Amino acid sequence: MTDLTALTIAEARDALRAKQFSAVELTDSYLAAIDQANASLNAYVAVTPDKAREMAQASDARLGAGEGGALEGIPLGVKDLFATEGVHTQACSHILDGFRPRYESTVTSNLWRDGAVMLGKLNMDEFAMGSSNESSHYGAVVNPWRRTESDTPLVPGGSSGGSSAAVAARLCAGATATDTGGSIRQPAAFTATVGIKPTYGRCSRWGVVAYASSLDQAGPVARDVRDAAILLKSMASVDPKDTTSVDLPVPDYEAAVGGSLRGKRIGIPREYRVDGMPAEIEALWSQGIEWAKDAGAEIVEVSLPHTKYALPAYYIVAMAEASSNLARYDGVRYGLRVPGRDIADMYEQTRASGFGREVKRRIMIGTYVLSAGYYDAYYLQAQKVRTLIKRDFEQVFDAGVDALLTPATPSAAFAINDQTLKDDPVAMYLNDVFTVTVNLAGLPAISVPAGLSSEGTPLGLQLIGRPFGEETLFTAASAIEKAAGRFAPKRWW
Repeated sequence: MTDLTALTIAEARDALRAKQFSAVELTDSYLAAIDQANASLNAYVAVTPDKAREMAQASDARLGAGEGGALEGIPLGVKDLFATEGVHTQACSHILDGFRPRYESTVTSNLWRDGAVMLGKLNMDEFAMGSSNESSHYGAVVNPWRRTESDTPLVPGGSSGGSSAAVAARLCAGATATDTGGSIRQPAAFTATVGIKPTYGRCSRWGVVAYASSLDQAGPVARDVRDAAILLKSMASVDPKDTTSVDLPVPDYEAAVGGSLRGKRIGIPREYRVDGMPAEIEALWSQGIEWAKDAGAEIVEVSLPHTKYALPAYYIVAMAEASSNLARYDGVRYGLRVPGRDIADMYEQTRASGFGREVKRRIMIGTYVLSAGYYDAYYLQAQKVRTLIKRDFEQVFDAGVDALLTPATPSAAFAINDQTLKDDPVAMYLNDVFTVTVNLAGLPAISVPAGLSSEGTPLGLQLIGRPFGEETLFTAASAIEKAAGRFAPKRWW
């Protein structure tokens, strides 16, 4: 039998229905791969073999009866930000030590309803705050990709680094992830996986640990565009428990894969040609434009004039919301509790010990911009900029553009413990320069592998769509994927 972990979700789905192997056999193959590789990659913070096999056995029973959902028997990894009933859910933070919720997030409930199997919880930046997956309480995730003739460990991107690394290394068939300012798309670009951040409101946020509530959105990381479409179809839904979820029919995204781009207009925003952009990123972008042309799309240059203000506006809004959302972690009801002289001292000691350095930095900045005397100068101004950025996109789409094509990241994956980035948090934040506008405007965007850097590491292109225009993104992304080919890391782990 061939290595079952080499199969895409679409291939495994069809083979399971044809009874070429069982869901238990497929699950055992992934569990064996995790046992072998996780010590090297640190992608999983909790593995659930008993639960996985129990779910796989139930899938086999349904498949044997001629039944089964859209993901019946497919083993998935779950980012540690999603609540999973009775299973480790800590947002990779010390302050949530031992937390096992008594409820299930809506997104994961949808996946289990469709027959998916849970392999375990995936590593991430603490509370989804990071661009490298180095801020996790459980240590950094290691990218399965290496530079040519180099053993230097690379970051997988963040905050969904565990999701992207596990998918790239074939430690799960696909994974859930979240995107607040690029946390699906940037790690997907760094690992040659496909990641889509859907329109704000397309997936329920209920049961997802909050970072910045007006920016957070769940989405999948997968090996190819078709698999991402299959996963998003199951993850998306309206939810009465989340008033920001949108009551619109969920399309058959898989049907859009491989469709024609003829008659579609793809916009190229001139403001994304930033100073100091590496030549290979510029060359990849030009190549992507040619691929879109060859697929029948019309290419038009567009302007998004407020893009230059997006990064500071994003970090002001995100940190302000983080300051508010993370105020609930005080050691009283769940998670870590550090004793103190009185309740106020207990709060202080618990939060000081429980939060990592990056989370503390963002809480402090967020509290500052919301404080009396600074709210108008910072937070209110950032929200006004956000409105202008959203209007920029609306004007471009109103002019007949169907999607935008941009780089996904300003560079390839960098080394773990890169001292320049460690000493300068702003330099780290610049990794989100191409992605944050999408979250500020609530738009969908997908990252698709498009080539390799001069050092042999992955590079991705990003497609940005109209609100609820995910079908167009899947069509355009599949055209780029077809032209670029597939990429997989050389096995060293």
